[in-house]
Amino acid sequence: MRLVERLGRSGTAAGVIVEAGARAADLRDVDAIVARLHDRIIDRLDMAQVARLERGALRARLAVVVGEVVAAERVEVSALEHDAIAQRILNELVGLGPLEPLLADPSVSDVLVNGFEQVWVERDGKLELTAVRFRDDAHLVHTIRRIVARIGRRIDESSPMVDARLPDGSRVNAIVPPLALDGPSLSIRRFGARPLSAADLVKNGTLSPPMLDYLRTAVRARCSILVAGGTGAGKTTLLNALSSFIPGGERIITIEDAAELQLQQKHVVRLESRPPNLEKQGQVTIHDLVRNALRMRPDRIVVGEVRGSEVLDMLQAMNTGHEGSLTTVHANTARDAVSRLMTLLGMSGTTFSQDTMAQLIARAIHIIVHVTRYADGRRRISSIVEVGEQHGPTVELLEVFAFQSSGAGDNGAVQGRFLVRAPTQLGDRFLAAQPAQVAG
Repeated sequence: MRLVERLGRSGTAAGVIVEAGARAADLRDVDAIVARLHDRIIDRLDMAQVARLERGALRARLAVVVGEVVAAERVEVSALEHDAIAQRILNELVGLGPLEPLLADPSVSDVLVNGFEQVWVERDGKLELTAVRFRDDAHLVHTIRRIVARIGRRIDESSPMVDARLPDGSRVNAIVPPLALDGPSLSIRRFGARPLSAADLVKNGTLSPPMLDYLRTAVRARCSILVAGGTGAGKTTLLNALSSFIPGGERIITIEDAAELQLQQKHVVRLESRPPNLEKQGQVTIHDLVRNALRMRPDRIVVGEVRGSEVLDMLQAMNTGHEGSLTTVHANTARDAVSRLMTLLGMSGTTFSQDTMAQLIARAIHIIVHVTRYADGRRRISSIVEVGEQHGPTVELLEVFAFQSSGAGDNGAVQGRFLVRAPTQLGDRFLAAQPAQVAG
């Protein structure tokens, strides 16, 4: 039975499926037709001309070529199937193949490909298995190579891993055999065209209005803030929201592995690290960029994530005239974040004692904000902690706000409330910043 018949000859239903990019298993016979006719269609195209055509013109040209090849091969297809075939080829030529419809869906935040037969997406913090498939591993590898070729990188057996940023700001990671035992793997983390504002985070239940007021005051009072949390917990989103409170008259330098931050201020310099080239040369690390940023007369430095030797330069910058800087770190709790910083300091080649490292952290960081992705997929600030005095190898921490969970509701959503744990110990610093706020 042909595809249009399986759809009950419903033009509306068929149109929805085509526009959604063939996310139903019913379109697998279109994949079979594409696999059969792909080479013949490509052979009829002038690839030099294809490179010059706009997407609309190329779409029209493809429609003609598909009609010619279908007639020559005597393949019976409906108008719906004809359009689906042309769209698939178009996605192959100028897009990311079967992934194009998923990347066009604004509700999809992550696309995770585990071999050619499994494509997962994350929506609203939860993973879903889609019906999207690649033809085979070779098709998936071809798509991955097209992605990395756009940014001047390569991926093959001699260089089987790549981590990079797409032109739209999405972050892509790919790994292929022999390192990926079950077939090529591709991960794409997407970022919205409009970053979530602090007001959006309150509306989404990420934090409470009193927590927002506290953090706004802390940023304007030039408190150095460390955002901690696990992978996908929303650290970068929160960091972006916090950066919006920095006064517009200050010079901000952002440093990231893959540029994800979208600051709205005018005086912003964005720096991005660079991996080594094919000859294993030309690498520029976060550590290099942090050290260089200190020579660029910054008022504030925003580091997307500290994960290596740059931690020493970052902490020293916060201690020597760059208070109010922001960064993130992977950690399960605020206490673990301090331990993580001490571990990174120890791995940076310093000869500091535990007491000295604790003292450096206590003097550099004012506030640790811990974010958590809960079982219902929601991201929330689980704790806001002020960093106190250093006592030997231990740093004193005071929890000011916390989210207290009370279990899951009938719909699976995590229930709970935001609590005030203790009064702030930064009151004098906050009050001293008030005139500056009014003036700004």
